[in-house]
Amino acid sequence: RARAARLAGASEVPPTTSMGSGNLVANFDRQSNVLTWTVTYAGLSGPVTAAHFHGPAAVGANAGVALGLTGSLDSPINGMATLTAAQTSDLMAGNWYLNLHTAANPNGEIRGQVSVRR
Repeated sequence: RARAARLAGASEVPPTTSMGSGNLVANFDRQSNVLTWTVTYAGLSGPVTAAHFHGPAAVGANAGVALGLTGSLDSPINGMATLTAAQTSDLMAGNWYLNLHTAANPNGEIRGQVSVRR
């Protein structure tokens, strides 16, 4: 199943005034429990210092890190991970979000809720 998110400062909790934006395109293989992703972004206040999937959390709520993105955090960010049963459940229920952190916004500059692309 394809998963997607649009990242914006207004989606952060609390919102940021970032002019940045981004997109997540992810695919989840239910047989292998492997999630693959590509994150693209532009216009941030500075370099990305960290990037994470967080959950479980609905829109407007914050949660701890469910899965950190590793490797180069330059756009595009590509990666993959095998999810646990609990992570899979939260992801499929729409209870994960992705955010990108910068030095100016250490709690997250842009964020987007991960949802099923229809």
